[in-house]
Amino acid sequence: MADKKSIFIAFSMDDEGSRNLFTGQRSLASTPYEFIDLSVKEQYESDWKTKVSTRIARSDGVIALISANTPSASGQLWEINEAVRQGKKVLGIWLGDYRTKPAELGNSPCVIWTWPNVGNFIESL
Repeated sequence: MADKKSIFIAFSMDDEGSRNLFTGQRSLASTPYEFIDLSVKEQYESDWKTKVSTRIARSDGVIALISANTPSASGQLWEINEAVRQGKKVLGIWLGDYRTKPAELGNSPCVIWTWPNVGNFIESL
C-alpha cells in the first residue's frame, strides 16, 4: 500500500454510530486499506463552514455515508457540495438498504459498503 490518504467523511450526525464503525474498521489487521480520518467528530459552534472547508481542502478525497437521514442533514449536504465545488474526488457509501443518491453528489458514484469498494477508492486518490 502507498502512503496513507487523508479522507474527509461526510455523514449525518444521526449516523454517528455508522461513521464510528466505518472509521474504526481501518484499524483492524484484516482491513486491506488505511486512511487518516479528517471527519468532524463534534459539531462546530461557530464559523463551521470555514473550518470544514479547510478540512475538506486538506483531504485527498471525501467519502459520504448516505442513509435515510441524509436528505434532512443540511450540514452533510453542504459538506458534499463543498467537496464537489473544491474538485475533490467523492464516493458515496450506502448505509443499509437506502439507495437514494443526493443531487449534491453530482456525477460521483455511490456504492455498497465493502472493503474492495472503499479500498479501490482510497487507492485511486
